[in-house]
Amino acid sequence: MSYNFKDQVILITGAGSGIGRATAIKLASLNATLALCDINYSSLEGTSKLCAGTPTSPYLSDVDVSSVKEVHSFIDETLTRFSRIDHVFNCAGVNPTSIPLEDTPDDYWDKLVGVNLKGVFNVTRGVIPHLKSGASFVNVSSISGIRPSAQQAVYCTTKYGLIGFSKCIALELGPRGIRTNVVCPGYIDTPTNAGIVKGGAAVESMAHGNALHRLGTPEEVADVVAFLFSGEARYMNGSVVEIDGGIKGNSNPPPGK
Repeated sequence: MSYNFKDQVILITGAGSGIGRATAIKLASLNATLALCDINYSSLEGTSKLCAGTPTSPYLSDVDVSSVKEVHSFIDETLTRFSRIDHVFNCAGVNPTSIPLEDTPDDYWDKLVGVNLKGVFNVTRGVIPHLKSGASFVNVSSISGIRPSAQQAVYCTTKYGLIGFSKCIALELGPRGIRTNVVCPGYIDTPTNAGIVKGGAAVESMAHGNALHRLGTPEEVADVVAFLFSGEARYMNGSVVEIDGGIKGNSNPPPGK
């Protein structure tokens, strides 16, 4: 593959760790100019240090994507600094906690829907007026946006919903030359993956829950995201790309990003 994002501005949410951080590093290596946000500013600073060598230093901002005001401020400042936005990677999200539905508190619903679904809506709606033909979105769903999980109804709702939202936006913006695609990571070795946090048997279950018998890495997801932004994916619009190592039919441990 040979593509380069020189003179292109890419906005990434959830860039402080995991897939968001790995994607920022990948795109920096391909000469992109980056606008990075996360709810944790210190983690963003860590990401920025790993993006050394970009033509322009990344713009960093602590943002709660569920807040319309904070999202609009981030977009406005990105445009003030760089005058354009070419691609958007909606990666900010909250990973699941397994809770029986009857025990699920309202604030858990509000948090996951607010970040995982409304956050993508906020960013997408705010950025659209500033995009030109050739721009694109890549949104992070999950294997749980395709496969249901017991005791994860709220999380699956947000990730299934994100796929539907993305496909609608692909139809809406496609005539303007703006593409929207989705990645669905499976068992990825990240600090916020619920199985990684549990350790031991949970990690072993994930590692043997797919045909490759190992966890994926954030860098492997980042490679796919970079491809989807590139001209080599110019006819991909509304696509849902599973990055899961070939998950087995009876395997469904906690996903993660």
